Amino acid sequence: MAANAVVDAGRRTGEGSRDRISLTGITAFGHHGVFDFEREQGQRFVVDVSCTLDLSSAASADDLGQTVDYGALAQAVAADIERDPLNLIEALADRIAVTCLRYDAVQCVEVTVHKPQAPMPVDVADVAVTVMRSKRCE
Repeated sequence: MAANAVVDAGRRTGEGSRDRISLTGITAFGHHGVFDFEREQGQRFVVDVSCTLDLSSAASADDLGQTVDYGALAQAVAADIERDPLNLIEALADRIAVTCLRYDAVQCVEVTVHKPQAPMPVDVADVAVTVMRSKRCE
């Protein structure tokens, strides 16, 4: 049977899986920005991640070792926000995507970094950047 064969219940296995683990609203304090005051004062950043991976083995075995521990993933994302400052949230989103892709099971990731207190010349509710990165997705 091919790696992407259809199995019982219509799930696809192997590469190209569309199963996802999503974490929304991961919040941490960082010092990212192009302005000196942003780096000095810092601000709250909110991150959403959605990891694509094959969850069929974890589901059938009911085994945490065959999936991604989302508590550990959330901590890793928060650590990325809190560590050394970057100028752009585009770079922060990329940093977080690289962290997510270090998990063997993760095939693709979509990362959105929200900067709700970004200095803007007009009122906006939020500023966000989304990046998509992959190891081996269709």
